[in-house]
Amino acid sequence: MTKNFIEELTWRGMVHDVMPGTEEHLNEAMRAAYVGIDPTADSLHIGHLVSVMMLRHFQLCGHKPFALVGGATGMIGDPSGKSAERNLLDEATLRHNQDALKNQLAKFLDFESDTENSAVMVNNYDWMKNFSFLGFIRDVGKHITVNYMMSKDSVKKRLSSEAAEGMSFTEFTYQLVQGYDFLHLFREHNCSLQMGGSDQWGNITTGTELIRRIANGKGYALTCPLITKADGTKFGKTESGNIWLDPERTSPYKFYQYWVNTSDVDAERYIKIFTFLSREEIEKLVENHKEAPHLRQLQKTLAEEITVTVHSREDFENAVKASEVLFGKSTAQDLKDLNEATFLDVFEGVPQAEVSKEAINNGLDMIAALSAETGFLKSNGEARRALKENSVSVNKEKVKEDYQLTSEDLINGKYIILNKGKKNTYIIRAV
Repeated sequence: MTKNFIEELTWRGMVHDVMPGTEEHLNEAMRAAYVGIDPTADSLHIGHLVSVMMLRHFQLCGHKPFALVGGATGMIGDPSGKSAERNLLDEATLRHNQDALKNQLAKFLDFESDTENSAVMVNNYDWMKNFSFLGFIRDVGKHITVNYMMSKDSVKKRLSSEAAEGMSFTEFTYQLVQGYDFLHLFREHNCSLQMGGSDQWGNITTGTELIRRIANGKGYALTCPLITKADGTKFGKTESGNIWLDPERTSPYKFYQYWVNTSDVDAERYIKIFTFLSREEIEKLVENHKEAPHLRQLQKTLAEEITVTVHSREDFENAVKASEVLFGKSTAQDLKDLNEATFLDVFEGVPQAEVSKEAINNGLDMIAALSAETGFLKSNGEARRALKENSVSVNKEKVKEDYQLTSEDLINGKYIILNKGKKNTYIIRAV
C-alpha cells in the first residue's frame, strides 16, 4: 500500500491550502501533478526546494510528478509576491537553464526509470511559442472574466494604493498563461493537480477554472506555506545572496553551514520539510534534542541529510572537516587537506596580510610574522609576550619564539594560519 500523500505532507507541515476532494481524488488511482519552476537562472536555490520536495513525496507515494519549466512565463514575469517585472530571456539561455535545472532535479526525482510514475520535465515555451495573440484571447481569454481576475490577491496587491508601480497588461495576463499551462497538461498528460507556494493559489485556481470551463474537467490545487525563519529574516538568503544548489555558486561548505546554523525552532520545522526521514525518526531526534540542545543534534542531522542529497556524501564530510578547522580540534594535516576554494570559504572575513614568498623561503621569525611584517599584533613586545605565554599557533600547532616560518608551513602553496589564543585568527598570504 502506498502512503497517503496528503497525510504525509500534513504531518510535515507542508500544507497551506488544499482544494476539497483532493485527498479522495489521489487515493482513487495514480495521478499526475506538476509544479512550475522559474528558469531565469541555471540553478535552483533553496527557496525552490519545498515544491521540489512536494514532487518527490508525490512520486514516493506512487504518483507521477511533472516539473514544468516556465520558459514562456519566465519571459513575462509573475506579479505574485513581486513588485517589479523580471528580465526577459532569449531561447538559447532558457534551454541552457532548463538542462541545468533538470540535472539538479534528478537528485530528487526519478526521471530515468521505466516505471509508470517516472518524472517528466516539460517547458511551457514549447506549447506557447506558436500560440498567436489573437488565438489566445479568443480561445482562452474569453472564458475568464476581468472581475474574476481582479479578485485575486496577487492582482489586488499590485493595484492597491501601497504599490509603488502599477501593473502592466503583460503581468495582468500572467494568471491566464499559467492557467493555460494547467489546462494543457490536463488535456495532454491527464495532469489533475497543480502544487506550489501559498502565493500561487490565485494562479492555480485560475487553471482549475479553465479546466472546468473549457475541458469540462476537474482540476485540483494544493499549496505549501511560504518558508519563514523564526527571527523574521528571509529564508534562504544570506548577506551575500541566495543559497544555491550549484556548488559553483554556493560551495558545499557554505551550504552545510547555512543548515547547521539554523535556530532550534527552525530546525524542528525544517527537518520535516527538507529531509526524507520518517515520522518516528524525526520525533526521536526532536526528543533527544530537547534533552541535550547544546549537542545541536537536530541541526547536524538536517545539515547532513540535505547536503548529502544536494551534493554528495564526500562533500558533506569535507564540509564537516572544514567546520572543525575553524571551530574544533583539527591538525595541520587537516588544513593541508582542504582545497583552496574551501579554505577561502572557511577563513572568509579573517584578517589577512601579504608577505613575500622570498621572506618565507628564507625563514621568517615569529615576532616579525606577528607584528612588523603583518601588523596583526600592535608591537614586537606584544608578540614576544604572546609567544612566552605559549598562546601562539602556526597552522593549529603551538610554537615558541625561536620558530621560523618556511615554505614547509604553506597551505596550498600560499597560506599560513596564525592563532593567538582561541579567539584570534590571522592569515598570511605568500605573494
